[in-house]
Amino acid sequence: MVSYIILTGCWCDDIVLNVHAPSEEKRDDSKDSFYGELEQVFENFPMYLMKILFEDFNAKVGRENIFELTIGNESLHQDNNDNGAGIVNFAKSKNLVVKSTMFPHWNIHKFAWTSPDGKTHNHIAHILIDRRWHLSILDVQSFRGADCDTDHFLVVAEVRERLAVSKQAAQKIDEDRVNRRELEVRKQYQIEILDRISAVEDLSGRKEINRAWENVKKSIKTSAKVSLGVHKLQRHKPCFD
Repeated sequence: MVSYIILTGCWCDDIVLNVHAPSEEKRDDSKDSFYGELEQVFENFPMYLMKILFEDFNAKVGRENIFELTIGNESLHQDNNDNGAGIVNFAKSKNLVVKSTMFPHWNIHKFAWTSPDGKTHNHIAHILIDRRWHLSILDVQSFRGADCDTDHFLVVAEVRERLAVSKQAAQKIDEDRVNRRELEVRKQYQIEILDRISAVEDLSGRKEINRAWENVKKSIKTSAKVSLGVHKLQRHKPCFD
């Protein structure tokens, strides 16, 4: 099972994938089918985008020295199982690194599954990322206190990445923008504003200055809307991939 979401970043888009691999006792053809589907999904993404895999690979990744650049040496297990070999081969073929086995933590913050008798602990949930972006993940560890109604523990990654914010969302749009593109209505606007300004009552004194300014401002805006009209902004539909 493979699902993903695309987040718009400041420098490049971020693709976050969530996958669930077959368990160790499953048949080889089901495992091959899973990695084939995952590789097909990867081929549809541009190479320069940052891809992060949050996954339950059901894989025990060891601490083999020959794969240290890909898996580090902080895994809970000493050797790979069959699923562990599959995740290492996939990471090397796609230039990924397994960040979940690269941070030094106590063993209780490494394993993601415990047997019902509490004697067996497995480090089988992993997080992968492109090698060129691997410094964006600052830490990975499991939290035993989270109540998720499952026999697995919650695995949390600390990611450093800046997402893009649209300018329309950051700035308030003026709804009443006067249409100043039609030059032939300039004289009509001048006549309209003179009539309205002349009708404004004469106010004097410091206490009445705010009231006078409100009357003048209202006359200017009303004259502009009547004679020039309001320019309608072209709005784009909000989208989220």
